[in-house]
Amino acid sequence: MASKQQVESLTEEALCPICLDFFTDPVSLECGHNFCRSCITQSWDREERNSCPECRDEFTDRTLKVNRALARLSEKVRTLSLNTEEKESKHHCDKHQEELKLFCETDKKLICVICAAGREHKSHSFIPVDEAVETYKDQVKSSIQSLTTNNQPSQEMKEQQKQKISQSPGETLLCGISDREQSQSLKSHVTSQFVELHQILVKKEQRILGEIKEDEEKILSQMEKNLQDIQENLNSIEEELSNLQGRMDQTDIVLFLKMN
Repeated sequence: MASKQQVESLTEEALCPICLDFFTDPVSLECGHNFCRSCITQSWDREERNSCPECRDEFTDRTLKVNRALARLSEKVRTLSLNTEEKESKHHCDKHQEELKLFCETDKKLICVICAAGREHKSHSFIPVDEAVETYKDQVKSSIQSLTTNNQPSQEMKEQQKQKISQSPGETLLCGISDREQSQSLKSHVTSQFVELHQILVKKEQRILGEIKEDEEKILSQMEKNLQDIQENLNSIEEELSNLQGRMDQTDIVLFLKMN
């Protein structure tokens, strides 16, 4: 069988210099150069003179000689090139150069029929590549569904945490009491008591307010940490979903199974 280099060399001889594709109805000019019939006639019509695009020789009339040998060569090279490309598109065993038709479930790898009969895979379980693709696609789909289901509660927790953080510090400190009037009443009561105690109680007021502020900051800090943890969890789920979706979109069955 011809090698890739040989096919490439033959291909160069079977290409029309004008359209750079395989010859179609090749003809020879008086100078010996070959072209597709339609290519050379269109070239002459365009330039309004009968000259060879290769050597620039001019001719008095449009004498075109059918080159049947070149036509047969071009068709053979076209077929050979297609067969070579088809063969290269398939994946082969590095050791035996055979097509990888089986998937070893024990080793989780693609193998050829010769590998399957060898000592290395003795007593192993094999399935055809197509079946392996379908099996692992089903597993990926299941993982996507599971992650999608788990993603919804995390989204809800994220929104709840953001709402809590957006509340006023006084409301957060009152253990979930969201009534601003109750918060204001507590502040007024504390302030009226402090007025009666003058400077001593003013210091005590400042100390208590300082403790309140510190507690608020601790509560807010914890909630922000919770939000960060929730966001990291969401990012992890979304990344996993993206990876799994990438596997589902993979059309190369070998790359798909290697990503398992």
